Amino acid sequence: MSTPTPVPASGAHPSPGTTSPGAPSSGATTPPTAAPPSNEAATQAPTGPPSETSAQAPTRLVHTAAALRELPRRSGPRAVVMTMGALHEGHATLVRAARHRVGPQGQVVVTVFVNPLQFGAGEDLDRYPRTLDADVVLAAQAGADVVFAPSVDEVYPGGAPQIRIAAGPMGDLLEGASRPGHFDGVLTVVAKLMHLSAPDIAFYGQKDAQQLAVITRMAADLNFPVEIVGVPTVREDDGLALSSRNRYLSGAERRTALALSAALFAARDRLTAEEALRARAASTGHPVESRSAALAALGEDRAAADAHAVAYAAAGAARGPSVARAAAAVVLEDAASLDPPLTLDYVALVDPSDFTEVPDDHEGEAVLAVAARVGTTRLIDNIRLSFDPHNHPTATARTSPTASTSPTPPTPQGPPGATR
Repeated sequence: MSTPTPVPASGAHPSPGTTSPGAPSSGATTPPTAAPPSNEAATQAPTGPPSETSAQAPTRLVHTAAALRELPRRSGPRAVVMTMGALHEGHATLVRAARHRVGPQGQVVVTVFVNPLQFGAGEDLDRYPRTLDADVVLAAQAGADVVFAPSVDEVYPGGAPQIRIAAGPMGDLLEGASRPGHFDGVLTVVAKLMHLSAPDIAFYGQKDAQQLAVITRMAADLNFPVEIVGVPTVREDDGLALSSRNRYLSGAERRTALALSAALFAARDRLTAEEALRARAASTGHPVESRSAALAALGEDRAAADAHAVAYAAAGAARGPSVARAAAAVVLEDAASLDPPLTLDYVALVDPSDFTEVPDDHEGEAVLAVAARVGTTRLIDNIRLSFDPHNHPTATARTSPTASTSPTPPTPQGPPGATR
């Protein structure tokens, strides 16, 4: 092993920009490819926001499984954050959540690997941004102890693996239907990286909700001794979910892309309004229909309209899942006529456990997921909704990259079998 070389603290920071077993960033242009250095380097963590890592040793950059195995484990747990590089604030949030969870006695490993198995024909494998130098700087600032950046030959010696992990029925829905074989490639590389990094805990972004679901199911079904933790989506101030692919968007395309998050928030807000009306209808002390008619006769048009809305809610009009679907559809239909247009792939309200569509009388958690193309860039987004007949619906909070650097409490995912 050669003498460790420091990375200058003034190294370029990647622009904010989703998570895959990597995690796709935003920015204006695709940065040049950075070839992995041949040596196993130790990187001095640059000055960053205060965290539990202020006294940690320099972040190490390693490129081989052998070098990773040689690193001593600490007394605390080891966490892994799997990425495809082109790191942004969404990834930094995952690393900070991992650092917070394992504490100063634990160890945080960030993997950087663009996995060819999860890219289909005609997808953006060749142009996917490679920014390793900047990735190491960001990972170090966020609290990583190790960055593991293997080559394709290191992960798949001898070529593409003949034995792969199949994602099963869940892998054929939504993203799996649009990208056949995608989740088989995801699960195969996740399984390999889990074996190579030997973590106790693995952190993934909720932005890739279906990916998180299939990884959680794999860990449970195949008895991986790893706890899978989901971390809320990080968004720009205007609502756009951070993604490494955001950097492909022109200014006009980015404005159109805002329709994805706008559709999700419209569903959430419409659902909240409907449930509020139902709560008022349930609490009124007299027939709401007669109150509406009486107010109209008195010329109280605004109050009458309000009372009519309450009466409409009390009558059992469309509710829950159908309301959410309809509200999102309106926004997405309007976006199809923008310049440039948004080309919808799918919008679906699904059960987070298996990603099948929920019925209109569904109660409990659901994921509203959307995928669309703007120009040549394909984007995905989702929001979690809760349908409770006794309470107002809830949705995951929007996390802004400009908000406090304190990690958002992560959410353990899936069945108990997925936890250590």
